[in-house]
Amino acid sequence: MIRRRARLVPLALTAVALAGTLSACGAKKDVTTTSSAATKRLDLVLDYLPNADHAPIYAAQAIGAFKAAGLDVRIQTPSDPATPLKLVESGRADLAISYEPELLLARDKGAHVAGVGALIQKPLTSIMSLNKHFTSVKDLKNATVGTAGIPYQTAYLRTIADSNGFSPSTIHEVNVGFNLVPSMLSKKVDATLGAFWNIEGVQLQRRHKDPTIIKMDEAGIPTYQELVFVANNEKLQEKGVGAVMRRFLQAVSRGASAVKADPAVGADALVKADPDLDRATVLAQIKATLPVFFPESSAFPWGYMNADEWAAYGQWMLKNKLVKTLPTATSITNEFLPGRGI
Repeated sequence: MIRRRARLVPLALTAVALAGTLSACGAKKDVTTTSSAATKRLDLVLDYLPNADHAPIYAAQAIGAFKAAGLDVRIQTPSDPATPLKLVESGRADLAISYEPELLLARDKGAHVAGVGALIQKPLTSIMSLNKHFTSVKDLKNATVGTAGIPYQTAYLRTIADSNGFSPSTIHEVNVGFNLVPSMLSKKVDATLGAFWNIEGVQLQRRHKDPTIIKMDEAGIPTYQELVFVANNEKLQEKGVGAVMRRFLQAVSRGASAVKADPAVGADALVKADPDLDRATVLAQIKATLPVFFPESSAFPWGYMNADEWAAYGQWMLKNKLVKTLPTATSITNEFLPGRGI
């Protein structure tokens, strides 16, 4: 038997060419049910604690989509945000949720990992402020801005300043770690860069704090996909792995559709997984996130990754010396998405 190899999409391909290639080669029939004898365990490591971003995953579990696809999905919460990609790279986890920037940084350092599907289609990272005098990105000039101390956040600030006609040196950046909201509430900073508009932003809105929120792709940063499913690039070539990956992504797409039809399905599943979550807040966060669970165009399947956008973001990373070489070829693949395949 000839080994079937996963075709990893070159970033240089345009989205239109990519869609045409996949269409011409024939769509894969979605496998929504399989025999219990074929049940496969799959270890999935989240990027963080369970939250609204993960609603399609927990919904898929709640509606039995994983079970119907013959999968025993074990969802794990990382003890360290740096752990998920390392676990996939080492083969100790089958899949991880990570961030597009982190995936490209890891690959630049030689990690054998690839994006196999997008969970969140757009940036969630935002500039956020509770200062009533802060209304636009131009107010970053001479402002104290809290970040989590991540290098590409500094590059974001530099790009935003340059594109708005003021010197990046006028921004006073301070590392507040994960204390983004507390640093705003205590007025330690004028604004933060790093909080998610759909998570912390919704929390602050529900507390009637009236935050100013500016999304990264509205501030001059090339758009990117905040959260992606990542697999071991080499294991994707092994016999049978592609079929399991496709069943998993099809099941999560069913979870996403269930959440779209009724956001409460996702909220209930998340609260069941973590009883400490406030259901009303989670429900509001899921409703805010709904548009970015799906591609903007219905021509593309759930989980689609736009090669042109990845290439543009990769160029930005290279220009800002975040990576040494331009991300190419095997960074992403759309092969395992619902209805797709060669």
